[in-house]
Amino acid sequence: MASRRMETKPVITCLKTLLIIYSFVFWITGVVLLAVGVWGKLTLGTYISLVAENSTNAPYVLIGTGTTIVVFGLFGCFATCRGSPWMLKLYAMFLSLVFLAELVAGISGFVFRHEIKDIFLKTYTDAVHNYNGKDEQSHAVDDVQNSLHCCGIQNYTNWSTSIYWPKHGFPQSCCIKSSDCNPEDLRNMTIAATKVHQQGCYELVTSFMETNMGIIAGVAFGIAFLQLIGMLLACCLSRFITANQYEMV
Repeated sequence: MASRRMETKPVITCLKTLLIIYSFVFWITGVVLLAVGVWGKLTLGTYISLVAENSTNAPYVLIGTGTTIVVFGLFGCFATCRGSPWMLKLYAMFLSLVFLAELVAGISGFVFRHEIKDIFLKTYTDAVHNYNGKDEQSHAVDDVQNSLHCCGIQNYTNWSTSIYWPKHGFPQSCCIKSSDCNPEDLRNMTIAATKVHQQGCYELVTSFMETNMGIIAGVAFGIAFLQLIGMLLACCLSRFITANQYEMV
């Protein structure tokens, strides 16, 4: 019995070392998710707000998930150092829940990515049509046109269908150079055509979103499959510690 305990202790030590390293890496991934969530809110907030009103919660979900992972990463290190079987099982259960949640979120985002583009086309068309230069959606349209150097939906002529057009013409955010645009020129389609961006925003926005959503999806999938390693290590360590305690009795 003593020899078996001697054989078990190096295995427990090895598993503890691996799990502490894993928990530290897991904690780092939480920090990464937290950073991606903040970055997504600051960088993609404008575009997400034009997809659907309830989609603006997506960055907050990443921020919340990242914060939770940071906390449980520290818990994992504590549980490993303590060598508590029930704490390790709780840690493994949390990792399994995170794995399932991230897997479902990643698959859903991949499956419905084309629907997101269709929704964006509809909401962006409505935002341009109802543009007044004052509300939140109008500011979102201005941000998109300023940052991507585009005008309209498919092209600049889409502004002629906007309720803003009859009195104001093109918004200032369409201008190639703001200093070269005056209100009279912006109300004249022929003159303004030489002073505003010709390319529409829809193609640029969807390309921008797909590129950045790909980065977010890649990070989420990578972290999701990382949970499997942690679950295996936590369950094995819990089992070996329980077996070692039983043998000592």
